Amino acid sequence: MSDVTSATTVDRAREAELGPVARFLKATELDTRMLGMVAALILIWIVLHFLSGGLFLTPRNLWNLSVQTSSVAIMATGMVLVIVMRNIDLSVGSLEGVIGMIMGVLQAQILIRVMGFSAGDPWIWIIALACGIAFGLLIGAFQGFIIAYLEVPSFIVTLGGLLVWRGAAWWVTSGQTVAPLDATFQLMGGGPNGSIGATWSWIIGVVACLAVIFMLLNGRTQRKRFRFPLRPVWAEVFLGAVACAVILGAIQVANSYPWPVGIVKRYAEANGITIPEGGLFIAHGIAIPVLMAVMVGIVMTFVTNRTRFGRYVFAIGGNPEAANLAGINTRWVTMKVFMIMGALVAISAAISSARLNASTNALGTLDELLVIAAAVIGGTSLAGGAGTVVGAMLGALLMQSLQSGMVLLGVDSPLQSIVVGAVLVVAVWLDTVYRKRV
Repeated sequence: MSDVTSATTVDRAREAELGPVARFLKATELDTRMLGMVAALILIWIVLHFLSGGLFLTPRNLWNLSVQTSSVAIMATGMVLVIVMRNIDLSVGSLEGVIGMIMGVLQAQILIRVMGFSAGDPWIWIIALACGIAFGLLIGAFQGFIIAYLEVPSFIVTLGGLLVWRGAAWWVTSGQTVAPLDATFQLMGGGPNGSIGATWSWIIGVVACLAVIFMLLNGRTQRKRFRFPLRPVWAEVFLGAVACAVILGAIQVANSYPWPVGIVKRYAEANGITIPEGGLFIAHGIAIPVLMAVMVGIVMTFVTNRTRFGRYVFAIGGNPEAANLAGINTRWVTMKVFMIMGALVAISAAISSARLNASTNALGTLDELLVIAAAVIGGTSLAGGAGTVVGAMLGALLMQSLQSGMVLLGVDSPLQSIVVGAVLVVAVWLDTVYRKRV
């Protein structure tokens, strides 16, 4: 008993030696790197808002920013697994282009002209999306097989894929743009019709807050069950309050962005609604592509943190030889990672083409750089073995924020590329410095 008391006294003495910030971080168990990225994102937003004359932090721009980030964020979640395993995928942009073109041709030509589907048939978008994901899985499996079983470096395989699939995107229609796309398929691109409105947005926000509270309570119960150290109650309440505030704040921003006046007039005329003198306010709410990105983020976080497959991926990235000796089928895991990457690229291709209401052979050009940059800026180490899905999605938001802000400021496209490249180099340098200190 005396030993336990003395150990407790020592722990309390050590905690007293820590500063208030260190004690706060220890109690809440917050990742300092993640906090640094969030702080950098907030600082960038404030600076861009000031430089743009108050245009950046507006509901309209933030709503558009969320939609623009969705496709890159989805691909970045898969890129985390690829880089964690000490591989790279340079073909995602070209793959996005060819899959987007395939889905466009299916909708506009094959299903309607060849197979006799009527325009607006509810099966069109389902078949197109399913075929796109199937193509993504097959191409990912093909590249993964060459990398894992034929032992060709991923850099070479995916560099070849960058050229091959970009050429294939042109070959599908000889460079012609395919448009328009199915009306239901277009909903995945956002816009007034591709949003869920204010009511459903608030419902989803409340459900998300309840899910956060449940996860915190369940986590505390599991810690008690296995006798792990517990966070202070105030820390649990703080984390829950901050998470709920962020969720509800995002909902409020989405609901503050109204439909354009012209669309409101047409909607009112079609539904026999009298527009009041001050105008009719109809909120966009959360965009469908943003919901898709959030769902993908949740699923990928579960896969990486709660499944055997996810543990295998990090084990292989940490030490491939040890993982192989431990009985992990490293080749099959590698192949599955590239299959997942292909499926996620297909989802992103659907969002990007739906947003344009057209499939073009230029779709996804240079997106591979944005995706890799998002993963690295989000904390995924190029040395392998470390990375988070949430960090990659925040990295995608940061990259898109820079691009959106530079567009508002009227920065030329070449200079935008220079800034993106510089940010990527600085992010890798900071990662190197951080790991040396750790």
